Formats: sequence, C-alpha cells, structure tokens
Amino acid sequence: MLDIYTLGDDVLRGKCSEIKKFDSALRMLADAMIDTMDEADGVGLAGPQVGVQEKIFVVHIGDEKPMVFINPEIIETSIEVSPYEEGCLSIPGVYHEVIRPSRVTVQAQDLDGKAFTLKADGLLARVIQHENDHLSGILYIDHLSDDEKAAAIRSYERKNKSRLKARKRRV
Repeated sequence: MLDIYTLGDDVLRGKCSEIKKFDSALRMLADAMIDTMDEADGVGLAGPQVGVQEKIFVVHIGDEKPMVFINPEIIETSIEVSPYEEGCLSIPGVYHEVIRPSRVTVQAQDLDGKAFTLKADGLLARVIQHENDHLSGILYIDHLSDDEKAAAIRSYERKNKSRLKARKRRV
C-alpha cells in the first residue's frame, strides 16, 4: 500500500509532469495505486495523492475493471452540468456538492503508451474530472465558494485533529 497524502501536504498543489517512460516501474506504480485506492474504498486516485508528481490517475467504479489514465487531457466537456456530493481520499471525512460538466471526452495513454479516447458520463465523467484536477494541483474544495471552502477545511481539521498533530510532530 502507498501512503495517501492529505490536505496541507505540498505535493497536492504542484503541477505534474508528463510520463515518457512506459516500463515495469510504471506498471508497478499503477497496480499499487489501484490496490491503495481499493483498500481506502475510493473510486479514483491520482499521482500527487501518493507523492508522484506525474500525470497518472486510476479509476475503479463498481464491478467495472480498474482503468489507468496516463498523460490525460480532457478535450471536450458538455454544456450540461450536474451537482454531486464529492469527497476525496486526500480530504478524508469531508464531502460537499460540486457542480461539474455532465459528460467529458478524455484522451490519454494506457500502460503501453498507446493513445485512447474515452467519452464518459455520470459518475465516471465526474471521477475523471476530479482526478484530472489533481494533476494540476486542484482539489475539489477549490470549486467551492470561499465560505464553503473555509467551512470544508475547518471540518477536515476537526475530523482529523490527531492525524494533523502527528504530522506536525514529524515535521
């Protein structure tokens, strides 16, 4: 299992670099990310969340096969939007309604470096947008109003007091 970085860790706010090397190390990273996401009961996990500043995220929704997106780029979004209560493995215990486009088209590469295009709607479209945001240092709370974002941060700090104290002791 990989460590999941949480709100306040600088790695979550950096911009990721493109992956150029498609090798066994990348496959091992993707497998470890999928295992970590599944163990944490998540539906998506991006590189920065596990300390990797590269453009990779994984998605696993329901009984579908886990998917790996390398060097993703959202090339189209719908005009229609929909609200949905989002959470994040990097902001545990905090959920808030976020409005996003209902459908997206994403271009990415698979673990062999082969390009693919995927049209997605519903939960898959939302997770793709959420994870893709991580690759630019954007968290879902950044889509909230200033007041809502401040309240979400306070809620996170209240719910994770012991974790935050332990992190301060390590620093």
